[in-house]
Amino acid sequence: MDANRSAAVPAGAARPGPTGQPKVLWQVYLAFLVPMIASNFLQALSGTVNNIYLGQMLGVGAMAAVSAFFPVLCFLIAFMIGLGSGAAVLIGQAWGAKEPERVKAIAGTTLMVGLYAGVVVALFGGMFTDGLLRALGTPADILGDATAYARVMLVASPAVFLFLLVTSMMRGVGDTKTPLKTLLISTAVGLLATPALIRGWGGLPQLGVVSGAYAAGLGFAVSMAWTAWHLLRVRHVLAPDATFRPYLRVDRQILAKVLRIGLPTGLSMITISLAEIAVLFLVNRFGSQATAAYGAVNQIVSYVQFPAFSIAITASILGAQAIGAGRGDTLGKIARTGIWMNALLTGALVLLAYLFSRRILGLFITDPAVVDLAQTLLHTMLWGIIVMGMSMVLSGLMRASGTVLVPTALTMLAIGGVEVPVAWVLSQHYGLNGIWAAYPVAFLAMLAMQTTYYRLVWVKKPIRRL
Repeated sequence: MDANRSAAVPAGAARPGPTGQPKVLWQVYLAFLVPMIASNFLQALSGTVNNIYLGQMLGVGAMAAVSAFFPVLCFLIAFMIGLGSGAAVLIGQAWGAKEPERVKAIAGTTLMVGLYAGVVVALFGGMFTDGLLRALGTPADILGDATAYARVMLVASPAVFLFLLVTSMMRGVGDTKTPLKTLLISTAVGLLATPALIRGWGGLPQLGVVSGAYAAGLGFAVSMAWTAWHLLRVRHVLAPDATFRPYLRVDRQILAKVLRIGLPTGLSMITISLAEIAVLFLVNRFGSQATAAYGAVNQIVSYVQFPAFSIAITASILGAQAIGAGRGDTLGKIARTGIWMNALLTGALVLLAYLFSRRILGLFITDPAVVDLAQTLLHTMLWGIIVMGMSMVLSGLMRASGTVLVPTALTMLAIGGVEVPVAWVLSQHYGLNGIWAAYPVAFLAMLAMQTTYYRLVWVKKPIRRL
């Protein structure tokens, strides 16, 4: 498949190991993956711990209230995920070509756009929170708490958006250790602040459900302050020093290229978020217990997805650096290695989740009936994450070359055109179980379409730097 690619190995793969020999590709993957998976673990742990605190200290209603806002939050940050993805690809290519000034220019533009967007969401998002949650059919018994939680998270949007962009762009230059440290700080702050605000330790107010939102916002702010200090101390290429500040402006040409890659990715994330909102609407019809079960499963699935997401991001970064360095003939090997690593690592977590599902769900939910609902969902859709991870490796690698429209359209088709209709149809005949079954059906459709395009079209295209 790689006859038309230039000969070499991806950036980073040719670095000598302890014996003086180049590292093999799976070792390069692991060098990225270990801190990246740990970072994702810590990022989710902050939210998970908050939900455990809420579920154990305040009950199922609190868990359901937070779950009701989860898809809305995903929808709001989807653009930032896409923006960070586009910036990471361009930064990876510039880093592979050894152009640090270009790296700073891309980062500066991306950060300013993210900051402006965060301010807009913070100022205007809270005005529509109640109406939005009502439109989603949020059960009346949790509407008040869900609205309060959502408003606090919306006000914290600038810190959340910058957090997402900075960690994504650092990975573009191959730095996965600093995001890990950043997330460690954020998680530690959340671990301390959430129970303190729930119980009112040390004279603090007792904030109830919104305690988790305040703790998350504080964690993002503290961790970003530390990151800025750390980058300055180590003289990182993305450090906010005097050489970087002139680039803190919106360069329209750079922004156009970032959006060319990132906007389709963001639209894909928005489609996924809209699909989750549609699924949540279907779930909400079965009452607050179903909503709580849905939220608990989202927590577990987020952990199981870590290897899949991390491997896809690594494939995209290695591919971008290889293209920037003129080393494109290894792109096929990057794809194959990523797919096999996904099968092994994601598959291992899926197996563990099946074996210990009831015990894990018991961390979030104390009601046995709700645990039964959640376990049924988990057992029905969990294996599909392996399939999803394989398709993500292919789409991530294609994105590294600037090919984003078709892979994104295929993802959107699988989620919006398969998952939601299948969930609706099956829910009419099989209730909640029908909704759960829609996930693996959509993931199988996604893999089939991505593989077809990859093999029949993308491998025949010439690879050029953006």
